[in-house]
Amino acid sequence: MTRLADQQVSVWLGNRRGIGMIGMGVLACMLPLAIGFVSAKMNPTMSQQGAILLALVFPAFLLAIIQSRMLIPYTLTVWAVGPEIRRIADWLEGTYHSVSLLSLAPLLVSSMLVIPVLRGIHQAEKPLTRIAVFFGIELAYGSMVGLFKNGIVFAYDLANYVIPLLLLPYLAIKPMKAKELDRLLYSYANIAVLVAIYGIIQYLTVPPWDAFWMNNVEMNSIGIPEPLQIRVFSSMNSPGPCAIFLAMALVPMLMEKRWRGTLGWIGVLLTVVCLLITLVRSAWLIAFVMLLAYILTSSSKGKWKTLFQLAVVGLLLYIIVPKLPGAEGLVARMQTLTDIQQDHSYNERLDLLHTMLPAIVGNPVGQGIGSVGIGTKLDNGGDLGELGIMDNGYIAIFLTFGIFGAFFFFGGLFVIVKRLLVRIAERDSSQPYIRLALATWAGAVASLISDNGFPGMRGYLIWMMIGIGLWAKDVIAERR
Repeated sequence: MTRLADQQVSVWLGNRRGIGMIGMGVLACMLPLAIGFVSAKMNPTMSQQGAILLALVFPAFLLAIIQSRMLIPYTLTVWAVGPEIRRIADWLEGTYHSVSLLSLAPLLVSSMLVIPVLRGIHQAEKPLTRIAVFFGIELAYGSMVGLFKNGIVFAYDLANYVIPLLLLPYLAIKPMKAKELDRLLYSYANIAVLVAIYGIIQYLTVPPWDAFWMNNVEMNSIGIPEPLQIRVFSSMNSPGPCAIFLAMALVPMLMEKRWRGTLGWIGVLLTVVCLLITLVRSAWLIAFVMLLAYILTSSSKGKWKTLFQLAVVGLLLYIIVPKLPGAEGLVARMQTLTDIQQDHSYNERLDLLHTMLPAIVGNPVGQGIGSVGIGTKLDNGGDLGELGIMDNGYIAIFLTFGIFGAFFFFGGLFVIVKRLLVRIAERDSSQPYIRLALATWAGAVASLISDNGFPGMRGYLIWMMIGIGLWAKDVIAERR
């Protein structure tokens, strides 16, 4: 009887597997036809952009299907080089597109995380559920208000919030081993060093595709397309994201040898030099807060070792920076940090705070998702809307989500830091990853002074590094 039942189960599984294979075969046949049909209806520009987009997304789809650990490094690479690919495509065509399909590449590639997440969501632990409830209520509320006030354009900004958050369940469902986490951070360091090298080349030569983009984008704050006359943005779309990408990679590179990347200390120096020539001071604030948090939570021996390493790096920079081409501008920019009262940007942020507080009090419901940030381009002919640039993240969150939604956003952050502090107290072998997560949390909260970095690329980096520490396993306990 038992043997008969086993045979029936085997037949059923075989039939199910056969149906699945047939379904995959049909899909494989239909997909090229669908792509060809859609391409035929598109104009040549859209068709070209669509082809490049598919070429970027398809590897992520395959990596997600086979549940490869290379999925996150690949998505990081696309976040890093996606804007550069878009610029080269525009340059080759000879036409600047203020809104391009290729701008969706990092989001669509990262959205492939949903495949392994849906496969293993039933394994979610209670802490993940609690975090998901807080951010889920916040985003649901912001979406309802955004749909009502901003229309369908809210969807793009919603994707910028939700897709980076997928990293939390992705890292929770199947936690990586220590070697895998080290390999991930090692890969991030290598990508950052490549971004830095290209940024230095850009500063010295200004490649023609970058000059073409600068001449069309009308962004006066990035200088002019001449060697030594630009604020470096490397392969990103502006100096800010480039600086954040480098700064958040720099901290683990400085803290642990195994996270330093292939070039070691040479890579660290290249990253620092490129970070300097972006002239983005808020990135230094994030790096400083992250370093401080990591050092304070380290052992006494670790503190002194780290401080010595930072002193050596500082001494090398003191010697190297004055000898760099265009060093006068770099030094003048950094000196404003010591005279903050006279800084134009600082005073503008103070004025913004005084101006926008009455707006928040007068509109406690909020403007909804899609009202603040890059998403305003979609409803404004490709140009940023009235609230497209908001140089204060706290104001941006309250304007977007209102008092109700902001309560759940900051509540979610509180739940995360509470769990990290509990894990810090456990003193197990996963401490370096937990300290890095806590340092990232502190840097992210501090960065809200300048802007809201939780959507988009910075959000992807924040949730990646926080997720690493939230779900890192005690290697010694696993061996037992």
